[in-house]
Amino acid sequence: MAKAYWIAHVTVTDPEAYAGYQAVAPVAFGQYGARFLARGGAAETLEGGSWQRHVVIEFDSLQQARDCYNSPEYQEARTRRAGACEASITIVEGG
Repeated sequence: MAKAYWIAHVTVTDPEAYAGYQAVAPVAFGQYGARFLARGGAAETLEGGSWQRHVVIEFDSLQQARDCYNSPEYQEARTRRAGACEASITIVEGG
């Protein structure tokens, strides 16, 4: 079965409010076996818009990645980051 990845690009606009997201999101990631491959390290944008943070999260399957995103735990975390950042999140199946 192919692995799947969340690829997220984030610019935090309200660090205090974003901390609420960071406090609860790990619960969902832990339940779905997420493995962080890249999280906010040094980055260089070569094309397209510029983002503050880039995150790559590995899951064992596309369904597991979807289930994590749609879980009540992650949706709660999403609610806490509303208005605290701009984000683009894509789920992609590995080859």
